[in-house]
Order: sequence, then C-alpha cells, then structure tokens
Amino acid sequence: MPAASLAPAIPDFPALTARLAAVTPAQVDRTMASTGLTLERLAALLSPAAGHRLEEMAARSASLTRQRFGRTIQLYAPVYLSNYCANRCLYCGFSADHAIARRSLSLDEAEAEAEILRGRGFAHLLLVAGESPPHLGVARLAALARRLKDRFAALAVEVQPLSEEGYRQLFAAGVTGVTVYQETYDRRVYAQVHPAGRKRDYDFRLATPARAAAAGMREVGIGALLGLADWRAEGLAIGLHLAWLRRHFWQTACTVSFPRLRPATGEFQALAPVGERDLAQLVFALRLFDPDVGLVLSTREEARFRDGMMGLGPTRYSAGSCTAPGGYSQPERAGEQFAVGDHRSLAQVAAAIRAQGFDPVCKDWDSAFQAA
Repeated sequence: MPAASLAPAIPDFPALTARLAAVTPAQVDRTMASTGLTLERLAALLSPAAGHRLEEMAARSASLTRQRFGRTIQLYAPVYLSNYCANRCLYCGFSADHAIARRSLSLDEAEAEAEILRGRGFAHLLLVAGESPPHLGVARLAALARRLKDRFAALAVEVQPLSEEGYRQLFAAGVTGVTVYQETYDRRVYAQVHPAGRKRDYDFRLATPARAAAAGMREVGIGALLGLADWRAEGLAIGLHLAWLRRHFWQTACTVSFPRLRPATGEFQALAPVGERDLAQLVFALRLFDPDVGLVLSTREEARFRDGMMGLGPTRYSAGSCTAPGGYSQPERAGEQFAVGDHRSLAQVAAAIRAQGFDPVCKDWDSAFQAA
C-alpha cells in the first residue's frame, strides 16, 4: 500500500491559515455552544477570533478532562538510548552536523538506566533515540524490550520511523506504544528544515502512526514541533491527522504532544515563535475537539507553566527527564538533545499534582489486560 494512503491529505498551510483567519466571532460563538468532533469546530477554536475566549475554553477543557480521565495525571520518563543520527535537521541537537559527544548505550547500559528510573518509581518508559538504524535497529530495540517488559507496566518508543513489520517485531517483544512527531505538517518548511537524511521523506513519516497502529500497537502519539510553522495551522493539521487515525484505527488509543523548541546545540531560532498563551489555546482546542485523546505536556516546558495547566487538559506529564544517553547514571554526561525546562524529580512533580487536588499515577496499564 503506498505510504501516502496511510495518512490524510494535509492541505497547504496558506490554505489552512486563510481558513483560520476567515473565522468570525459569530462562528466562535456557535462553536462554544456546540459539541461534536468537526474540523470546522476545531478551526474556530484555533482561530485568532477565539483568542479572547481562552478562559471559557479552559473551563470547558477542564470539565471534559475531568469527565473522561477523572482526577488522574499519568507520569512517565524517557530513556535516551543513542544520540547518533543520520539526519541533518536544523533544529535538533542530535543533527549529524553537530560535533557533540556521541554514544549508543549497550543493552546492559540501557537496562541500568531503566533500573534507575524504576527505583525512582516510574512504571511507564519512553525509549528514545536519534535516527541511525546502524546504531540502534529493530533487533536491538526488541532485545531491550524483552529485558524490560516484565519490570515495567508499559514501554513506548520514539525512534526512527519503521516499517509495519518492524513495529510488529517490537510489539511481539513487549513495546505497546509509538510516538512520532511530524515536526511540521507544512511541506514547504519541512523541506527547509530537513535538508538531508531519510527524514526528508514527508509522506513516509506522515504514514508512520498508521503503520504502528496496523502492527497492533496499543497507542500511537503524534504532534508537531512548535516553533517551525504557524501553530494554528499545525493544530488544524494535527486535528486532521488525529481524526483520520480515529476513523481507520479505532481500536488504537491516541495521544497528542505539544513540544516547543528548546535551546539545543546549533542555536537554531524558532521560525514561528509560540507563546504560552498560544500553547494553552492549542491544548484547549484539541481537548474540545477530541475529549478522549491523551494530551502530553513534557519537561520541555517550565515548571510554572506545567503547574498552571494541571487539570485543564493535559493528562500525561514527564518528570525527572534527562535527554542525554546514559544521563541518569552519569548526570555530568554531555550530548543532550535539548535543554529541559522543568528539572523537578518525580517526587516533586507528584507533590505538585497532589497540591492541586489531582492524583499522580505511575501505573495505569498492565500487560495482563492485553493478554485477557
């Protein structure tokens, strides 16, 4: 099946931007009084005309989040396995162009990093790596998953896009989730910021969540790297992708992440800066568009902002994150992908969640559910 058929057609960004700019206050009024998952409704919520309705959107987003997810906020942590990368992405600290200290963890080293996080109380792990199959391919990922799967409630990967067969092998080894960001849904900007490497193939990447879902993964995560293109149009494109996945893979759970550009080697500057108020509107709009989607707010964001968003839409937070391979056992190690914004430990983030009347959850899944 051609890759392009495994994803929706994403309109050109000028067309999306024009659609958003044309939304009137009256359309926003009608949207705020309605319910239902429609793209027109999402466009209204993301539009400049909805900017002054942020408090109302926050209240409705909080109510829907409470109805669907209760008072719980799930916690997870990433394990960076390798910072080798064959791509030359202008915004990424792992770009092949950067002269950083490179390292790919052995299976024993990766297991030791995971054990440190298990000792801190984490049960959900995200295994992350730069995109360099010679340094970390399917066989090695599967071997690591087989070592870890009985000690953790859930394992997900954020690595180079794989074939459907590759994802099947990882699923059989114990991986149940795949996260892959499109980086930007704007084809023009995508080509500009990915000058070399396999990642230049926009359509292959766009079809990745569908390949993972078709392989049986329990959950797929999507998102855009905010700061590369107009955030309102990115939000509309995310909604298109999300709705398409819902329609074709209804048995697979979906999450949306909201990574904003962070300082990294190369000192790339945002092409379309996204402020905290913009990010909040994007989060609320996606919640109102799809009340059941998991929303992820990572340690890229500052503690102050993450605390302020608790209960308003996000359902999953990372904590105590390190973005350098081997960084939990050797905190002084260089070679990180980007600088995190929230440096608090799991215990400190959990305390902040409790202080606002919510329940931090380190385990909300067990492989026994899957076997049943």
